[in-house]
Amino acid sequence: MKKIEAIIQPFKMDDVKQALTGIGIEGMTISEVRGHGRQKGHKEVYRGQEYNVDLLPKVKVEMVVASGRTDEVIKALSDAARTGKIGDGKIFIYDVAEAIRIRNGDRGDAAL
Repeated sequence: MKKIEAIIQPFKMDDVKQALTGIGIEGMTISEVRGHGRQKGHKEVYRGQEYNVDLLPKVKVEMVVASGRTDEVIKALSDAARTGKIGDGKIFIYDVAEAIRIRNGDRGDAAL
């Protein structure tokens, strides 16, 4: 099993969710996060004062999938999230040792 974490632009969330549900991935966790990388940030003016906004709003999408579906999920996710501009985000992949469904004790892929 693999855990896939993606940091994406907030306005691409609906496209990503639709792409993932389209390939049968329905279990995911979504978090609103802030961060910066190469995009750096921008300057804004508030009440006449200029200030840097260097932590930009992003969305973190997390899911655990069977190892055999990793490439399919990554392709769907990256195609849906891509704009071709700086700030599109990143995808991280981790190995998952075990998954257990609390309700009935299912383990491994059956728990997904």
